[in-house]
Amino acid sequence: MAGKPKLHYTKGRGKMESIRWLLAAAGVEFEEQFIETKEDLEKLCKGGVLMFQQVPLVEIDGMKMVQTRAILSYIAAKYNLYGKDLKERAWIDMYVEGTTDLMGMIMYLPLQPADTKDKHLALIIERATTRYFPVYEKALKDHGYDYLVGNKLSWADIHLLEAILMTEECKPDVLSAFPLLQAFKGRISNVPTIKKFLQPGSQRKPPPDDKYIAAVRKIFNV
Repeated sequence: MAGKPKLHYTKGRGKMESIRWLLAAAGVEFEEQFIETKEDLEKLCKGGVLMFQQVPLVEIDGMKMVQTRAILSYIAAKYNLYGKDLKERAWIDMYVEGTTDLMGMIMYLPLQPADTKDKHLALIIERATTRYFPVYEKALKDHGYDYLVGNKLSWADIHLLEAILMTEECKPDVLSAFPLLQAFKGRISNVPTIKKFLQPGSQRKPPPDDKYIAAVRKIFNV
């Protein structure tokens, strides 16, 4: 029997968090090796396991995988969360790209200078409510099923729930104008594996605080 996937990243969300979400939703237990110092990162780089000298790094099925999108695609396909055919996969990809863009804006917020944070936060809320969430609200209405693609849970649903919860951390009532997304959030949050991941004590990481941001800046020289 193959061992548990091993995740190499800092002790925070960043680009690894979506990978944690997807593995957890698939019911896969995983281990984490945290990068806590600049030396930890240099050791990985010198060890030749980081193809582009970047993390995330996931050890899975005998591979040392890098590049977030490649890792996520592999996990989604392996655990039957990537649609039943090429057309469904294309829809999942499109939806995931949208939520990735929104989450990227949110991830960048704590790194913003203090004098531009409010402006960046306002832009996140504006984009979420006028560009991204209307797309998913319409998709659920037109599709008529509980899920975004087909009639079963997929990577697109898991990624959207993660994006919704991240955006609600910025503005708790951000879904007020999106009743179908509110219902979607409730449904997907209650998928047993996801419900477990959302409980205290899971491997889900909290929002980044000042201490974490300072550590990240030191490790990655940003």
